[in-house]
Amino acid sequence: MKKLKDILKNVAILSLSDGTSEWVKDIIFDSRKISEGSLFVAQKGVSFDGHAFIEKAIELGAVVIVCQELPSVLKEEIAYVQVVDSDLALALMASNYYDNPSSKLKLVGVTGTNGKTTVATLLYDLFQKSGLKSGLLSTVKIKVGTNDFPATHTTPDSVTINSYLAKMLAEDVTHCFMEVSSHGIHQKRTEGLDFDGGVFTNLTHDHLDYHKTFAEYRDVKKLFFDSLSKEAFALVNSDDKNGRIMLQNTKAKKVTYALKTMADYKARILEKGLSGMLLNINSQEVWCRLIGDFNAYNLLAIFGVAELLGMESNEALLLMSQLESVNGRFEYKISSEGIVTIVDYAHTPDAIKNVLETIEGVRTGKEKVITVMGCGGDRDKVKRSKMGQVASTLSDQVIFTSDNPRFEDPQSIIDQIESGVSKEHLKKTLSILDRKQAIKTACRMAESGDILLVAGKGHETYQDTKGVKTHFDDKEVLEEVLKELEK
Repeated sequence: MKKLKDILKNVAILSLSDGTSEWVKDIIFDSRKISEGSLFVAQKGVSFDGHAFIEKAIELGAVVIVCQELPSVLKEEIAYVQVVDSDLALALMASNYYDNPSSKLKLVGVTGTNGKTTVATLLYDLFQKSGLKSGLLSTVKIKVGTNDFPATHTTPDSVTINSYLAKMLAEDVTHCFMEVSSHGIHQKRTEGLDFDGGVFTNLTHDHLDYHKTFAEYRDVKKLFFDSLSKEAFALVNSDDKNGRIMLQNTKAKKVTYALKTMADYKARILEKGLSGMLLNINSQEVWCRLIGDFNAYNLLAIFGVAELLGMESNEALLLMSQLESVNGRFEYKISSEGIVTIVDYAHTPDAIKNVLETIEGVRTGKEKVITVMGCGGDRDKVKRSKMGQVASTLSDQVIFTSDNPRFEDPQSIIDQIESGVSKEHLKKTLSILDRKQAIKTACRMAESGDILLVAGKGHETYQDTKGVKTHFDDKEVLEEVLKELEK
């Protein structure tokens, strides 16, 4: 329970009508979850307008209504709080309700198109290994110390974020690493949080179904850095031309990392193979178990954050050498028949290019590279042909298949992917609608030494078709099919 006046601290209020309750049991923005004593926030969402559910919320027991537009009829026993922005109000109230937990631990946000999950997760792993109890808010999972919780969004809603941060404090967690998505920034889910640092990985084509233009997508990311305090740090990839843009208006300490250009944190890849790579970071050498240029960037960002948070460079490098691949991010195995299988979450043109170029960098030249990939439905359609073009150019054989078609026609999605394939590469492409059958066909094509990449779903354990999620795990299917073929 919390006093209403304490919850409303720093919220921009247009009008406030007195209700009969001074106390609030919880903050709810989904009217279906209202119970006696709740505060209901009416948000103007993408699909639904929460203002249409105010009466239902009151019927279910809400005692306070926070909204941008007041109902035509006000009930005397209900407190109505008219605010300038319901999304922003929700974020601020959530922080207030949980006593602003972000201000009491070291919170670092990681944003960018690719690499968010890897950087945030490996930072969590590194700090845990150093003996500092840590937390993680990521696409794959939420962690409070060593306890796991399921994740539903890259950046959860404001109430969920603050509830987990409060849980972390209760468990004596000192550091938290959090993925910050463009959706989360745009919908103000991260407002009211006290970040000690922000990391920018890169910016490539993605989410244009939501943001409409690349410039809007970039500018939304930039808002996160604009909001950092002067006590925080802003660590950006300066090899990405958008890195400098992220720093333009920030009050935070400006720090850069790069492989190609001058930067505060600089790395070179000295050796690489499927088992890992040797890096030179700021004139110090370290062998890491991850591979690829994209992971060199990720590791460099991790090293930078570790130092900026006070860790000695030698300790950071030692711990980095112990880090392993994140679930569904370039996870590779070698079957008993000698087929190398790689499962990766790559679902953007740049990500699939990075993975295939990494494979090209470690292959001997004799083995085939076979790729299985698709694109999600009800998402950015423009990237589909680009992904088809990249995959068909950099693979010896490509099978286009379903990913999460959602409410779109799976064949239509595949047709759009195939539209990016040039005539010279058409002969090495196939389309198989059923994902399991596509993986099975790829396994049958592969011979000892060949490299089989299954891309797009990574850590996901489901396939979403017409609103129904059925169990599907690329790693499980690969293992099952390969065992069948070995018999």
